[in-house]
Amino acid sequence: MADNDADLLDYEEEDEQEQTPAEVQAVEKKPAGGHSSIHSSGFRDFLLKPELLRAIIDCAFEHPSEADDIEYVCVVQHECIPQAILGMDILCQAKSGMGKTAVFVLATLQQLDPIDGQVSVLVMCHTRELAFQISKEYERFSKYMPKVKVGVFFGGFPITTDEKTLKVNCPHIVVGTPGRILALVKNRKLNLRAIKHFILDECDKMLEALDMRRDVQEIFKNTPHEKQVMMFSATLSKEIRPVCKKFMQDVIILDLSMSVVPMEVYVDDETKLTLHGLQQYYVKLKDNEKNRKLFELMDVLEFNQVVIFVKSVTRCMALCQLLNEQNFPAIAIHRAMTQEDRLARYQNFKDFANRILVATNLFGRGMDIERVNIVFNYDMPEDSDTYLHRVARAGRFGTKGLAITFISDEQDAKILNDVQDRFDVNIGELPDEIDISTYIEGR
Repeated sequence: MADNDADLLDYEEEDEQEQTPAEVQAVEKKPAGGHSSIHSSGFRDFLLKPELLRAIIDCAFEHPSEADDIEYVCVVQHECIPQAILGMDILCQAKSGMGKTAVFVLATLQQLDPIDGQVSVLVMCHTRELAFQISKEYERFSKYMPKVKVGVFFGGFPITTDEKTLKVNCPHIVVGTPGRILALVKNRKLNLRAIKHFILDECDKMLEALDMRRDVQEIFKNTPHEKQVMMFSATLSKEIRPVCKKFMQDVIILDLSMSVVPMEVYVDDETKLTLHGLQQYYVKLKDNEKNRKLFELMDVLEFNQVVIFVKSVTRCMALCQLLNEQNFPAIAIHRAMTQEDRLARYQNFKDFANRILVATNLFGRGMDIERVNIVFNYDMPEDSDTYLHRVARAGRFGTKGLAITFISDEQDAKILNDVQDRFDVNIGELPDEIDISTYIEGR
């Protein structure tokens, strides 16, 4: 449970005391050999509501792929869900595509007792697209809970529409971005005094940026003292972990006198954060050779869906146009588009109406498109964190995938070396031929 006292404002401390094992319950899990699946019986072990179990079975969520990474899925969900449904505060780091969203969606729906006119669950993330996706996950898993209402609020749409929703059809679960949520709180349209669950997804991205951190703090101060706090990300630096834990506090479980600290789940170390089913290669070339090489690879590689990452809006639009001119039907998603257009294109891509997407880093975190099996870093990302989040768009949930990165200067090479050193992964030069069975399921 978390308290929102004044100590939260003291984020600029340089010296953080190193906590002893008695103060921190860190669960660091490493996969054992062999495979294991999360079947419906596994979810029944959590004593979930029948309505939730029905939705899980409908979504075929009880049978993840039999792949090396499935052990990690088990660790994330089997470690976190039993604790989360008991109301424990949780700080979870696990590689992308390992089912972290399901942890807080299922745990909050399990505990939710919907009361008309009261918001009980607040989930915040750093992009509008991710907020939209999370809201859809809540709708998926609450399909047999007809009384539960979900609302999603973010910028790009008139705030008056959100205000009307809160007044006429107040949701029990609110998902949104900090800027819009804070605006609704300040104009007294969103009442957070009944919040029981406070969740940050991609928490590092939200708390590293000081302006977004201030918004999160201000929102946090408008929630009750007693509530559950859960935070999730694929990348949690040692510097940001103490910041996250300042939102959490010790709790007393029932009538026991023992104190329980926030549960910290770090699924393996940073060197294991890359995905086992993902093949990673680089191509060394000049910047003006990128287009020809990309077209050549698109011709010879087989793919379900492809995401091509670039470094700017201008390059995103230009490359998308060029791909279409070369008979590669592509769409683009970037910040210069209207929110309606961005969401429509995201949904079309998710629904498999489009197979090639050109995107900026806007699309790099948390977006789950299960058919994506190839990611191109047309432009090298600015750091190793961004690289991890980008390439994780392929090979999610233990499936196979392929990531190809274009290297055009010394800075690109330096970042690639940083990636290899940090995550203990060998990224080799792209071979002349790639076995299709290594990056497409069922081949």
